[in-house]
Amino acid sequence: MKDNMIEFKNVSYKYAASEEENTVEKYALKNVDLTVSEGEFLVILGHNGSGKSTIAKHINALLLPSEGKVYIDNLDTSDSNNLWEIRKRAGMVFQNPDNQLVATIVEEDVAFGPENLGVEPSEIRRRVDESLKKVGMYEYRKHAPHLLSGGQKQRIAIAGILAMMPKCIVLDEPTAMLDPFGRKEVMNTIQDINKNYGITVILITHYMDEAAKADRIIVMDNGSIITQGKPRNVFSKVEMMKKIGLDVPQVTELSYELAQCGVNISQEILNVDEMVNALCQLR
Repeated sequence: MKDNMIEFKNVSYKYAASEEENTVEKYALKNVDLTVSEGEFLVILGHNGSGKSTIAKHINALLLPSEGKVYIDNLDTSDSNNLWEIRKRAGMVFQNPDNQLVATIVEEDVAFGPENLGVEPSEIRRRVDESLKKVGMYEYRKHAPHLLSGGQKQRIAIAGILAMMPKCIVLDEPTAMLDPFGRKEVMNTIQDINKNYGITVILITHYMDEAAKADRIIVMDNGSIITQGKPRNVFSKVEMMKKIGLDVPQVTELSYELAQCGVNISQEILNVDEMVNALCQLR
């Protein structure tokens, strides 16, 4: 049985907001319980303001709970003595890769994190080469980051986190600013480091085809988790997803519409191959 990498225990997070000249407290998270196992690939879905990015920032201790506890690899985020270790174990990749690149040469950028951790130079060299190979960018190690494509820049940002040897990576809409090819590059990289290196991945995305690749999905609304489960179970709840303003994969919606028209077809279809097989069986 795998250990828990992340635990949220009855976590709430309040912030001050202005409303007609009054300052009121609002909840960005409310009574959230969540566990993520080591090596799991978890996707968080929700519309803007649902609390998904607030969860991400709690994992890296950028935010601390107003109520409840967050544990990262059994370390309490509210204990300031744990902060350095938590950020070594849980790395974050944000939406805009240009905001994460700090050097003028790719390999120097990837080395930035381990240098700040005080890692020995020979070990930094090994980590940089290994991390760039993991994301398929080793041949670009001498290139200038600003000359790369958006997808390549985001893979360099991921390599920079990998060089710090985290046990967990949180990616907050890392493909939102990329073209379809760049999105595919980054998703292949994310899946590879999860499956082949056992790194826990928490991905926030608004692309349902990306979410369909996860081990588990949680759906946020108004600061709470309203449903969770395997992708095909979550996406089969088409009416609930639409009610809170979220889509489902196109083939899942097609199977839903066909069923509404009286066609006897599975409601848990996630991809085109499954749809083709289901339609062939209707003959």
